[in-house]
Amino acid sequence: MSSRFSDMRIFSGSGNPALAKAIADRLGVTLGDITLTKFPNDNLFARLNESVREKDVFVVQSLSAPLSDRIMELLIMLDACRRAAAGRVTAVIPFFAYGRTDKRDQPRVPITARLLADMIQVAGAQQVITLDLHAGQIQGFFSIPVDELSAMSLMVRHFQQQRVDNYTVVAPDMGFAKRARNFAEKLSVPLAIVEKRHLHHIQPHDENERHVEALNVIGEVQGRHCILVDDEVATGNSLVAAAELLADCGATAISAAVVHSIMAGKALERITASPINEFVTTDSLPLHQLDAYPHVKVLSVATLMAEVIQRIHSGISVDSISLFDRTGRR
Repeated sequence: MSSRFSDMRIFSGSGNPALAKAIADRLGVTLGDITLTKFPNDNLFARLNESVREKDVFVVQSLSAPLSDRIMELLIMLDACRRAAAGRVTAVIPFFAYGRTDKRDQPRVPITARLLADMIQVAGAQQVITLDLHAGQIQGFFSIPVDELSAMSLMVRHFQQQRVDNYTVVAPDMGFAKRARNFAEKLSVPLAIVEKRHLHHIQPHDENERHVEALNVIGEVQGRHCILVDDEVATGNSLVAAAELLADCGATAISAAVVHSIMAGKALERITASPINEFVTTDSLPLHQLDAYPHVKVLSVATLMAEVIQRIHSGISVDSISLFDRTGRR
């Protein structure tokens, strides 16, 4: 089926240009020509250097640090495309920030994920492609179509290729148990869950302060190769605490499979010094200087995202992509 749009254009923000180029390469197209500038007064500026009139435009921007700049850059890129009379504008957001602020869990706080969704729509996005949202309900914050993909199947294939016969998949907390269970079912291995509680919040001036206490492991991990599965890691404190608990409980090896690696501060060094033997993640966010960390394995999501972009552009349903590949949930 042919698209009603005459041509595809892919523009990259500054959030993850390497991933944007990899997506474009897999689609056999060249990244669109765009000028992105930050003026001395801290204002951001975007200018499209080619026509997008009646084109099918995909704006790729991962919301990495510095976060506020990345968000504003995405918004002005979307606005530029809309004002240039693009036929359709799709925001491709490999990592959607503020995913943890999806509800009012204490008095007088915002729902920032909803606010961000509103801004993206007002700026001109007519649909969104994203990857492994922290909370599935964020899709409902948008009144435009949202295709949520998942990198979990990529990680499942990675561990299937290892041919280890004593895996146990471990959810780092109760909230991630369902997706960890699906991961375990794909590998046909047992599931364990780390029971933990939060003690207090990290203060901005002391990122090394341990703010969670792992209490117990529900399930058998002694003598097992444990795979800690999570959607994102920021400081690494929670992940390291869970790994230390698994080691204390007799796990013979510990791997971690995390989709989004924010790696704030010294998170990567903290994980390297922990009992985690292998850290598997994706390129949804840029990771630098990995040569010093040989135990880190980065899986690319470019092929998955390129396939969905091609299907959307061609007017083909993405439903034929398995639900696990799309959301990590079943």
